[in-house]
Amino acid sequence: MPYADPSNDPLDADALARLRELDPGDANGLLDRVIAAYLNSLDRLLPELNAARGPGGTLDTVRQVAHTLKSSSASLGALKLSRHCAEVETLARNGQTERIEAEIDAMLEELGRARVALSALRKVQP
Repeated sequence: MPYADPSNDPLDADALARLRELDPGDANGLLDRVIAAYLNSLDRLLPELNAARGPGGTLDTVRQVAHTLKSSSASLGALKLSRHCAEVETLARNGQTERIEAEIDAMLEELGRARVALSALRKVQP
């Protein structure tokens, strides 16, 4: 069996375990509800981010979206995504446009990986 590299996993197992501890035995379906809320927020935030990247977009909107995703991603164990969000937030706050597009692309790529992993954890599919 090949060795699985946990650093390549888009979700941190310890963070997910801490979230599961809040609802022992999954009696209230907490994890599923939190994941559903997160995925719904992506449906709202990603169009805002894409619009902010286009003509007439603002770095302030990019910063706000990255800030919102930073903490919610971390709470679900998407720590690498959270780090990308933090970097985008900092670049946008400081007006550092020379690196921001590449960092947003990296953030979106990691977000895609996290979305797939979180969707796979759901008991009730959308």
